[in-house]
Amino acid sequence: MGILIARMTAVLLLLTLYPQLEKRVALILQVLAYCNASPKDYKCIFTSGATAALKLVGETFPWSSSSNYMYTMENHNSVLGIREYALNQGATAIAVDIEDMNWDSINQESEFGCNRLPNFKFHSQQRRSKQQSQNEMLNKDVYHLFAFPLECNFSGARFNLNLVKTIQEGRHVEGMESAAICRGRYMVLLDAAKGCGTQPPDLSKFPADFVALSFYKIFGYPTGLGALIVRIDSAQKLQKSYFGGGTVAASIADIDFVRKRERLEEWLEDGTSSFLSIAALQHGFNIINQLGISEIARHTGSLTAYTSSMLEALRHSNGAPVCVLYGKHSFKGYQGLSCAQGPVVTFNMKRLDSSWVGYREVEKLASIRGIQLRTGCFCNPGACSKYLELTNIDMQSNFESGHVCWDDNDIICGRPTGAVRVSFGYMSTFEEVQAFISFIDEFFVSKTSSFEIGQMSKGSIVPTLAKGSSRTIATEEKIYLDSIIVYPIKSCAGFNVEAWPLSETGLLYDREWLVKSVFGEVLTQKKVPSMCLIKTFIDRAKGKLFVSSPNCEERLQILLEEDTYCSYKEDLRLCGYRSQGKGYGAEVNEWFSKALGCPCNLIRRESNGLSGCVEARYGSKMRSRDMLPNGNVGKELSFVNDGQLLLVSNSSVRDLNNILQSRKKIEGVTENKVALTRIEVDTMRFRPNLVISGAKPYAEDEWQAVTIGKEYFAVLGGCNRCRMINFDPETGISSKNEPLATLASYRRMKGKILFGILLMHEKQTSARNAILGDSVDDTENYEDKMLLKVGDLVISA
Repeated sequence: MGILIARMTAVLLLLTLYPQLEKRVALILQVLAYCNASPKDYKCIFTSGATAALKLVGETFPWSSSSNYMYTMENHNSVLGIREYALNQGATAIAVDIEDMNWDSINQESEFGCNRLPNFKFHSQQRRSKQQSQNEMLNKDVYHLFAFPLECNFSGARFNLNLVKTIQEGRHVEGMESAAICRGRYMVLLDAAKGCGTQPPDLSKFPADFVALSFYKIFGYPTGLGALIVRIDSAQKLQKSYFGGGTVAASIADIDFVRKRERLEEWLEDGTSSFLSIAALQHGFNIINQLGISEIARHTGSLTAYTSSMLEALRHSNGAPVCVLYGKHSFKGYQGLSCAQGPVVTFNMKRLDSSWVGYREVEKLASIRGIQLRTGCFCNPGACSKYLELTNIDMQSNFESGHVCWDDNDIICGRPTGAVRVSFGYMSTFEEVQAFISFIDEFFVSKTSSFEIGQMSKGSIVPTLAKGSSRTIATEEKIYLDSIIVYPIKSCAGFNVEAWPLSETGLLYDREWLVKSVFGEVLTQKKVPSMCLIKTFIDRAKGKLFVSSPNCEERLQILLEEDTYCSYKEDLRLCGYRSQGKGYGAEVNEWFSKALGCPCNLIRRESNGLSGCVEARYGSKMRSRDMLPNGNVGKELSFVNDGQLLLVSNSSVRDLNNILQSRKKIEGVTENKVALTRIEVDTMRFRPNLVISGAKPYAEDEWQAVTIGKEYFAVLGGCNRCRMINFDPETGISSKNEPLATLASYRRMKGKILFGILLMHEKQTSARNAILGDSVDDTENYEDKMLLKVGDLVISA
């Protein structure tokens, strides 16, 4: 590290003494010095990022049908993507597992002791074209590429850089029977995007042929700028076809004439470089020089060691470990820090019953606490399958089940599909680590085997009250319907009615419309909070929907009769399912664009269209599926997220407010001056269709079915809550964490924060008749009688 600092300091001194020196050249020297690479041996090519640097190697490498592209299983997708270039040129691709990395010492300068090599486990060969001919096999000008990361971006496990010379010397394929694998020159591609911020490679000792860098992963800024550090002798083998921008000395348009520039970095960089971002690098290097790269490594290593040890020590009340860590945290070196582990802690968690906690649940709760995490597979499928013990069949099955990158399918068949990752940099603090450990302890560690507040009883979504919980809400003898609210436009304000008819999708006209951006995205209050300021009202006698906004002088009137104004059909994606609707003309769309301050369109649900159904949304997970009459599991849904109707109890809301008052403190007040603030949420915060009174708090959680008046509803389960309930429905202003944070502390079950229940209307069933003690004639006029009224008696089953 001393040589590295000396070289970087010399470059800064050069800039001071010779200000006329081109800054770009000076910064290139600084980048090379950062990796202790001599300008005599290496060149630096600026790219749009680490991915672009890796792509540049893949598309210019001298592939042949005799070439081999080997890569470690623990590699980013950007490295795996090079495989496409290799296979398309007839080369062979082979994934490799490297075991026994010989991490006995943090001193990487020593060779693998006593000629003892790590164990290379080669996976099956991948080819897309015929086998190479005998002449190609005997060709001496064969080049192979071996790619591995400086640090695994999934687990943080670091690779021993002695691999560089081992591979370049071909020792990793010694003893293999295939002549095609052994013959030719092996070049090494080092993906240093992850790990270069704390322990950059020393290229004077480990002379990799190609090294990919990402500057925002070193400094945190600028994004969209990376570099490829390439050995000059290796670069001479690259075969670049495309030319553009200033990469040529001369070209003629109407004949085949082009001459490349002589300087390597000039003919490899296409187009205009991001010169403003390149200029900003000097400030990043100034910070690194002031702090010292060795100090940064010790600082981040200490935070990593502390975090991993604290997570490993967490235990449930039954003694079972909470966390399962991935990586090489057990390898200890100088001052007890791991020599084989980067500043990353990747893990999953298990509940008291040994079931896995989904990473989306962790991410959702962490965002409530203001903690930024990365979750999923981190674009590293090889490491993901290795640490999660997923076979190729498992991963293909997960994909066929609908799981794709970045979706919410974090648990499939009881097993995690990804993990949670915490990363540290020079700006990370010990206080942040303590806050993170406290967060894990609060939400995911079971303190007692009995079910207290913060846990929900098995087989139900009803929380058992903790000792001393002051829930003394009076309970009336009868439960009745207190309010009916209709929301014609998804995420816009609704209106109260005394009575309202039911339709095949729930309340008539409820979520019949939605607003879509011109880019095809469905707009909601989570993305556009001001949508709550758009007021709606339906006058059935006039056959009109009235819409008003503080940003529009005139109130918009839309006829309820179908096909009025509708001019075209739209395909939509809503909650992961395909929907279909009809669009409106310019007048309506311009009104909504003005109301929301962004270009958008109003869409109406297509009758009998693909607007979703209960079967598609729930499938086998439907709680009351067995209670549904045959032929009705395919009932249509409007533009709702889940069930046809949402029911909320006034008693449950009052209980939530009691808990909010008892536990919420003003943020930012010192411990010596603690003050309480009154926080109270209205029932409308939860956007219910039906509000009931007279029930005990959370009694609705145990209901399997319910009748309201003479209408029967099957209960589909609890409503999973998101941060949308943190927005004040009157102003659209978010209260940051509440009430979602409080609900998460005692209304969480299997990754969901539940409040209220989802209903599906049924016309006539044996269960309904049993509850009501009568029967209803199934006549053509029955639909005319489907009506809910405020004051209707509510009977649960």
